[in-house]
Amino acid sequence: MSIQQMTVIGAGQMGAGIAQVAAQAGLSVRLHDLSEKQVEQGIAVIANNLARQVEKGRMEEREWAAVLERLQGEVDLEKAAGQADIVVEAVVENLAVKTDLFRRLDAICPAHAILASNTSSLPITEIAAVTKRPEHVIGMHFMNPVPVMKLVEVIRGLATSEAVFQAVEALARDLGKTPVEVNDFPGFISNRILMPMINEAIYALYEGVADKEAIDEVMKLGMNHPMGPLTLADFIGLDTCLFIMETLHEGFGDSKYRPCPLLRKYVKAGWLGRKTGRGFYTYE
Repeated sequence: MSIQQMTVIGAGQMGAGIAQVAAQAGLSVRLHDLSEKQVEQGIAVIANNLARQVEKGRMEEREWAAVLERLQGEVDLEKAAGQADIVVEAVVENLAVKTDLFRRLDAICPAHAILASNTSSLPITEIAAVTKRPEHVIGMHFMNPVPVMKLVEVIRGLATSEAVFQAVEALARDLGKTPVEVNDFPGFISNRILMPMINEAIYALYEGVADKEAIDEVMKLGMNHPMGPLTLADFIGLDTCLFIMETLHEGFGDSKYRPCPLLRKYVKAGWLGRKTGRGFYTYE
C-alpha cells in the first residue's frame, strides 16, 4: 500500500507539525482548515520552524525550499482530500465533530485512502463506524511538539485491517517516528497513564499537600521528569486535560478517573494554561 499524498485536516499546532514532518519525509502534503487565515498561519509556523533549522545549520536552504514546495494549503475539503492516499485528522477533540468529518471524508476520498485520526482519547471504532470503510480507519496519535517527539501511538479499531495497520506503521517510521501498537481503549496508553498522574497532582494541590512549585519539583527531581505535572498540564491545556479525564471516567466508569474539582474550576474560569496566559502558573 503506497502512500505518496497526505492530507492533514487542521492547521493548528498538531496539524502543522504533522504536515511538516510528512513534507520533510518527501510526501506531497495538503494542509486543510476552515479559513485561508488558519491555513496561512499553519504554513507560516512550518516555514518558521524550518528556518530555525537552517539558522542552526541542521538544514540547507535548498532543502528548506524543497520541503515548502511539497506543502500546499487548501480550504476546499474536496480539493484537499480528493486525491489523498491517507488523511490525518487533527481537529478539535470532540467526537461529534470528528464523526461528521469522517462521514464527509468517506464520501470524498478515493476508495484506497486510509482515514487516520490523531485523537488522544476518543474511540477509533466509534469513529470508523460512521464510514463505509471501517477497515481503512485507524488512530495515529502523535505527541506534541510533533517535529521533536518520536512516539506515535498506532491504534487499531475493531475493524482495522492488517494491511492498513502495517502501512501506517511503516509510514510512521518513514516520518522518523517510533510507532507503538495500541488497542482501542479510552486514553490508549499515553493518556491513560499520564492524565491520572496529572489529575492526582492537581488533587495534591487542591488538598493543600504542597504548593504547585513543590509538587512539580518532587516529580522533576525525584522522578526525573523533564517537566512537573502542573507545568505540563498548563502546556497541554487544562481544558484538554479535563476532557481526557472525563473520557476516561465515562469510558471505564471508575471513580479513580474522576476529574479534580480544582481542574473543573480553572477551566470554568477560563484559566486554560499557556494558551490563555494563566493556568496553575501565570505566563507573559
